[in-house]
Amino acid sequence: MTIYTTIGVTPIINAKGPATRLSGGIMRPEVAAAMVEASRHCVDMAELQAAASLEIAKATGAEAGYIASGASACLLLAAAACMAGLDPGRMARLPDATGMRNEVIMIRSQRNFYDHAIRAAGARIIEVGLPDRYSGAGVRDAEGWEIEDAISERTAAIFYVADTAAQPPLPVVTAIAGRHKIPVIVDAAAQLPPQANLKRFIAEGADLVAFSGGKLLGGPQASGILCGRRDLVMSAALQHLDLDIYEDMWQPPKSLIDKRKLKGTPQHGIGRSCKAGKEEIVGLLTALRLFIAEGDATRHRRWKALLETIARDLTGLKTASFTIEGGEYVHGIPLLIVQCHGKPDRATKVIKHLIAGKPAIHADPFWRAQNRVVINPVCMAAEDAGAVGKALRAALARVS
Repeated sequence: MTIYTTIGVTPIINAKGPATRLSGGIMRPEVAAAMVEASRHCVDMAELQAAASLEIAKATGAEAGYIASGASACLLLAAAACMAGLDPGRMARLPDATGMRNEVIMIRSQRNFYDHAIRAAGARIIEVGLPDRYSGAGVRDAEGWEIEDAISERTAAIFYVADTAAQPPLPVVTAIAGRHKIPVIVDAAAQLPPQANLKRFIAEGADLVAFSGGKLLGGPQASGILCGRRDLVMSAALQHLDLDIYEDMWQPPKSLIDKRKLKGTPQHGIGRSCKAGKEEIVGLLTALRLFIAEGDATRHRRWKALLETIARDLTGLKTASFTIEGGEYVHGIPLLIVQCHGKPDRATKVIKHLIAGKPAIHADPFWRAQNRVVINPVCMAAEDAGAVGKALRAALARVS
């Protein structure tokens, strides 16, 4: 019996990875305990965010940091900060960005549904480049000069989605942006591990970086980190915090918000709906400390051990072969790749069979067109591995 079964919801085994639709991952007991402890006290939220800012700055090498309700929320705040700056009037008008710098340059091959967060702030995305390397028509993608050509008096920021295959390299983009004094926002929601990425994007010149709190960091699912330039983080905070207070009574921590730089107290901002509670903030800070303390190598060994347990149950099968991909790269995520033999839709049938089981097991369906079932260990508890191995072997034996 779990808290979920009492309300008629059946827990699953998440072998896909930290997908929001599958409720993310499993928090460590220390994180859950910290959230419970946080729930038992009241604090000034600006003071709590200022404390979080100091910890995030230390972990990322940024000037300041902030916590909102997810990486997408952080991107919305980032775009709003780049458009409104520290002007309370502009903050109040968003998402109506009339008269402001409201264009955000983005490389066409990096467009995705998550850039809705940028548009929701009132920004207009300006695409550059043609991704011939993805269409099969050639080898080219966007190049630096194309980004520079798109910069105008209306440009508020350049938006960059971090990925190992992203082109052009981030340092090329930040160099161009620096020449024109244009901030660069980096979506690094799923760019952990390696742990070094916590500092990499700031070190490469990014002005604002967003990380998911509920993915590899192991924090609350409804949490995310925004880190970067102090003035931009201040703007994000001003457009996120509850500011329903008399001006003469408002004394926010100077390390987060410097009132001297404002002509007045802003109204509730566009980021108000991206609220992170005290529990999420404390939980994410606890998860961040644990993530750093564990390190890539220990984390990788833990994940690999889960996959090896599952793989032992697949030994001797004639209907499929398997390998652990990334097993030697300690700074990444190892995956169990199960190559189905026989009909081309067999992997799809196996995945559906696993979902129909009790408990339901959700594998990653992304590679089903290659007739592969992929198991990601990140969101699995130690006791899940045996159940996944047995269920996967049974599915591979039964499905024709």
